[in-house]
Amino acid sequence: MVARTIDPLLRISDGDADAVFRALADGTRRDILRRTLAGPQSISTLAGRYEMSFAAVQKHVTVLDRCGLVEKHRFGKEQLVRARGERIAQASALLGEFERLWRDRVGRIDLLLDGPPAERASDDPTNDTETHP
Repeated sequence: MVARTIDPLLRISDGDADAVFRALADGTRRDILRRTLAGPQSISTLAGRYEMSFAAVQKHVTVLDRCGLVEKHRFGKEQLVRARGERIAQASALLGEFERLWRDRVGRIDLLLDGPPAERASDDPTNDTETHP
């Protein structure tokens, strides 16, 4: 097995990962993130797309901002929200680590299952085919 390391720039702390995945657990926040990935959106424009108050949408944006998935900046009288690709890449890299780990484990299980039946039986400590005096 070859150990893979993540680019240090893509590392994400446990606390930051917790905040990111908590934020992404909400469907409205995922939708806001999708919309801001397409381009900057004003909070007013975002609020017009949901059946909730402006303040509620603003709170969703604040959660996304605090965990680093989006950033807000003023443009005239409006506050624009844009997705932060760096944080998304960090979360994706973390998920990639888990995917590689599980693919490796499944691959090893496949190798064990594909081995000759006699070999599998002899490796099984519960298989007591030998006779003891």
